[in-house]
Amino acid sequence: MKKALLTLICLVIMGGVMAQEEHLSFKGVPINGTLKAYTAAMVKAGFKSEGTQDGLSLLSGDFAGFKDCIVGVSTLKNCDVVNRIVVLFPAKDTWASLMGDYEHLKSLLTTKYGEPETEREYFTGYAGKTDSDGIKMSALHNEELEWYTVFVTDLGSIELSVTSASYGQGMVRLGYFDKKNTETVTQSALDDL
Repeated sequence: MKKALLTLICLVIMGGVMAQEEHLSFKGVPINGTLKAYTAAMVKAGFKSEGTQDGLSLLSGDFAGFKDCIVGVSTLKNCDVVNRIVVLFPAKDTWASLMGDYEHLKSLLTTKYGEPETEREYFTGYAGKTDSDGIKMSALHNEELEWYTVFVTDLGSIELSVTSASYGQGMVRLGYFDKKNTETVTQSALDDL
């Protein structure tokens, strides 16, 4: 009975969310709808589906001029409503090449969305005082930095950051968070409390 009631609530929320006017878009597709439908739209947009499990769909393909990106599409935990897209760009093994990708994407995002709302780009330890590429990559692996930029729009937010891929490698990560569906996620969590 509880599962049936939860499903009914999800359908009502999803119907209400879909009836509202605008959502943040990724690759021209509004971030909204079911995981299956959104994944199909991404396949139609040129990505290859790599599988779906536990509210997460993985795709691969080219994005923003970069080859071989991984795209994750996620939904609400208890409802099948897409609210977040994350793009992982190809891993780099030098800080200079990683920063080249980051700065290029940041420039493109600034052109499209205007000046960022938040920028945090610094090392928390010794790596900020050296030009050593290896030390900076080690700091990335050890999470001794804050390196991200956030753009905020009326429809949601876009977060650009760097993250460790494996020891000695890092990657740029770009996240799109739809405002309306993220509010639905928050409301669903609040309803659980």
